[in-house]
Amino acid sequence: MKDLKVVNKPVRKKDAMQLLTGQPLYTDDLIKEPCLIVKLFRSIHANAIVKDIDITEAMQTEGMEAIFTYKDIDQNQGRFTTAGSTFPEFSPYDRLIIDRHVRHVGDIVAIVVGKSEKAVDTAMKKIRVDYEVLPAVLDFKEALDNETVIHPEDNWKILVNTGADVKRNLVAKNESAMGDVDAVLDKCKYVIDRTYHTKATQQAYMEPFTTYCEMDPYGRLHLISSTQIVFHVRHIVATALHIPKSMIRVTKPRVGGGFGAKQTAVAEVYPAFVTYKLKKPCKLVFSRKECFIASSPRHEMEMHVRIGADENGIIKGIDLHTLSNTGAYGEHGPTTVDLSGHKSIPLYGRQEAFRFRSEVVYTNRMSSGAYRGFGATQGLFAVESAVNELAALMKVDPIELRLKNIVKEGDIMPAYFNEPLTSCTLDKCLLRAKELIGWEEKGQRRVMPDGKVRTLGVALAMQGSGISSVDVGSATLKLEDGGYYALSVGSSDMGTGSDTTLSQIAAEVLDCDLDHIQIHYADTDLSPYDSGSYASSTAYVTGKAVERCALALREKIIRFGAKMLNVEEKECDFDGSKVYCKDKSVSIEEIAYGSMVSNNEALAETISNSSKTSPPPFMAGACELETDLLTGEVKVVEYVGVVDCGTPLNPNLTRIQAEGGILQGIGMALYEDVNYTANGNVMENSFMEYKIPTRMEVDKITVDFKPSYENLGPFGAKSIGEVVINTPSPAIQEAVYQACGKRFYNLPIKAEDIALANEE
Repeated sequence: MKDLKVVNKPVRKKDAMQLLTGQPLYTDDLIKEPCLIVKLFRSIHANAIVKDIDITEAMQTEGMEAIFTYKDIDQNQGRFTTAGSTFPEFSPYDRLIIDRHVRHVGDIVAIVVGKSEKAVDTAMKKIRVDYEVLPAVLDFKEALDNETVIHPEDNWKILVNTGADVKRNLVAKNESAMGDVDAVLDKCKYVIDRTYHTKATQQAYMEPFTTYCEMDPYGRLHLISSTQIVFHVRHIVATALHIPKSMIRVTKPRVGGGFGAKQTAVAEVYPAFVTYKLKKPCKLVFSRKECFIASSPRHEMEMHVRIGADENGIIKGIDLHTLSNTGAYGEHGPTTVDLSGHKSIPLYGRQEAFRFRSEVVYTNRMSSGAYRGFGATQGLFAVESAVNELAALMKVDPIELRLKNIVKEGDIMPAYFNEPLTSCTLDKCLLRAKELIGWEEKGQRRVMPDGKVRTLGVALAMQGSGISSVDVGSATLKLEDGGYYALSVGSSDMGTGSDTTLSQIAAEVLDCDLDHIQIHYADTDLSPYDSGSYASSTAYVTGKAVERCALALREKIIRFGAKMLNVEEKECDFDGSKVYCKDKSVSIEEIAYGSMVSNNEALAETISNSSKTSPPPFMAGACELETDLLTGEVKVVEYVGVVDCGTPLNPNLTRIQAEGGILQGIGMALYEDVNYTANGNVMENSFMEYKIPTRMEVDKITVDFKPSYENLGPFGAKSIGEVVINTPSPAIQEAVYQACGKRFYNLPIKAEDIALANEE
């Protein structure tokens, strides 16, 4: 491969100065005023039927425009899902815009529309609702075959066979296996048999769900929304409103954090419904409380793991059963649970057998959705914690145990859909993490002079690069007059810097400065189709589309330049500034202008890209904790993450991705907690109650890379976005055990739990 000039360089983000100087970039910045204000009146019960609703007094409030209730929605019409997934979605169609049956505290009872926020807030206090309260199912371990059926309606449907049985509250059921895992584990000398539990956790994005909707000059709905999935939003809104997709345009400005939450159309349907009904512009901005009680957090899961090794330390088999709580609605339920097994079990490549079983159930809790890691995070907490405990049982070093068993380049991965591993430096990542954390020098446990304990923990992770044989990324490139390029993609930059890295790929192929690539944000009317920014797909899937598109445009430029020079195309080459042949040349500016006069071939190209495989990135994580055994307080002294993401397209941005993901993983392990009252109310409904870690909680995060080269990725790249969140929970669990001598199988691990464990 030639020396890279733009790719693999730490160039500044294209929108850095606009962000730094506070320019209007986000949805609420771009809303045209005045417009109607939309708010959602929400249920106070976890499971109830709205017998009647009185809006008479509320509508008398000055400035009120409309209040929509279940009476305005045909309760027998076709349902929809808000899951942002490729059609046909695996998620059930189980929602109405306003359902008479409310299924969690915070579910929607009415859409309230007024000319001002004050008018809407005043009117909402005057709405009177008569509920028939029903028994609620709040514990997902009691949901299956419960007497309370959460979705008894006849118009519930699912497009893909997931093993669902809605009358049993079962959304999905699956099993995959290789060999006889029971027989293999029976023969193992060392076996760990444990059950792990992870709660729902919030993505804690800075920008709340925000959507503006207007009628465009052609009588079509135009949505401007903070979303990861413009094309899926168009499909979801069309399905919910029962109108053609041709009537809808969706555009995405800057997204102020998504982390998967905005892969679900949490907010878009309601302002779209209002504008479609009233033919007036409106906006809906979730309050922070709404983001905590009615959004799309990580799925709560319980994982039963059995893992066994022989007397030589070879891991022979893994048996994993996952029960997942999808909440009141099923978006992303059938798909997230799969990753808990298929992105954890394959890490160990010498197994003779494995089995992965799963069920997903409805409960009367806020529905869950996509969150960075998408189920792999939960599964890796369980499997990697079990591997650490297996090492302790065997009295061997957990790093040495892993080095003996991990998957290697060239292996076939049965638990990863039998995909071949075409690129992998996981062993190098693990050895580098061991070196950086000082594993040999420090030892796993040492008591400090002040009585606090310093301990070490380790874990591995893998993810994917897009959804194989499903995801599509596309790019359009055209040469503009003046000799610069316009790049259009349908993916969403959520703060990751993907607009910059995609531009780097184009600039590398076209031999131009990064400033010569002008990228346009996602717009369903103007952008080529893209599945969306999720499943770690942007760099690998869309990035490859950009690379292929730029190569095709480069060929067109050479062909056009050769024509202008009156020479054979094969005699010419292109250096980014000119097409040349021996002592003759024509500049890119002349080519651009020439293409606009008496020309029958546009100097533009559109390429779509999909992949039959999903090459996994890998990560080794190691932590050093300082624990006060008296108070249980835990301080992360250092967290080391070493990543194999193929070729880092932009080392600065990949490093930031890793640092952010590690911090989120630390939050899941130690701080972030979602609890419900007996009535189904979320107790942590603001940033005052929901604790996320800051730099004050972490002394040092160290990130390094051990690049592999993935031939199917753009310039050898794989994904980076999700794998980085997965190692902190099991690594921290191990380090806490080293400190207090007790293993914790539930997250988060709280200070009071550690203090009480030390008293036992």
